[in-house]
Amino acid sequence: MTDTDILYPPSRVDDFEIAGKHFYVKRDELIDPRYSGNKLRKLYSILKAPSGRFDTIVSYGGTQSNAMLSIAYMCKSKGWNFHYYCKTIPRWLKEKPMGNLKMALDLGMVAHEVSPSMFYDRVQTLESEYGNGSVFIPQGGADPVAEEGVGILADEILFWSAKAGLKSFTVATPSGTGTTALYLRRHLPSGIDVVTTPVVGDESALKAQLGRLEANESRFPIILDSMGKWPFAKPKKEYLDIWRRLKDSGILFDLVYAPKMWLELIEAYELLKGPILYVHSGGVSGNETQLEKYRYKGYL
Repeated sequence: MTDTDILYPPSRVDDFEIAGKHFYVKRDELIDPRYSGNKLRKLYSILKAPSGRFDTIVSYGGTQSNAMLSIAYMCKSKGWNFHYYCKTIPRWLKEKPMGNLKMALDLGMVAHEVSPSMFYDRVQTLESEYGNGSVFIPQGGADPVAEEGVGILADEILFWSAKAGLKSFTVATPSGTGTTALYLRRHLPSGIDVVTTPVVGDESALKAQLGRLEANESRFPIILDSMGKWPFAKPKKEYLDIWRRLKDSGILFDLVYAPKMWLELIEAYELLKGPILYVHSGGVSGNETQLEKYRYKGYL
């Protein structure tokens, strides 16, 4: 890594305590309000490209995706077109867009709706449909292009740990696709454990996703999944409770990925190699629509 590669200064690390247990939190969510932390890392190599290198970005995923919003901000700043493919948008959301979807549309994103039954067949054809000036970004940024930026995150962690005199500890981050956790594992030495928990599906689903980027399972991060599978982004009282406790302890986390990871960390605390550094990747802009789901379910 050279000075010319650095787009942002390293994110800071804060002390944090919850449930009587001490953690460190790397505040990646504070680097740039336009990009939730791990999305900034995953998009790093594209962000530093000259604006004239590309003209179009193509991606797909959910209608409240943090990655979607980060890509929309990037395309706006670069003057690129952004085509995003998603499943059919609910009528209520189409009539009154809100949250990440509204912000991404306001930034110029073109949303292409696909019926749920055809969605995954459709996205398989996207990469070949756009010209040489386009870049295809898989859902959640699960692509080798993400490795460079996550490698810089690993360098920052090593710099912090050297100053703190730490050679052996645990780095934790929740997983959608598992890309950030996987590349952290690749770039951090063996004395540092990397743990994650699947938020989309269960351990087997996460391993299948990781296997698309790394054939050797021995190089996977440690997976904590004592709680088992829960439908993605579906309200759960235990998630809201821990999210509130985290907020009361001094840091606002996202309400989709963070709760399950923190519950797993608190339960496994004594079994993990201490101290524990949690990488806070942000995504708090999605809290608005997630809280609406909790209100609808009567939890708020």
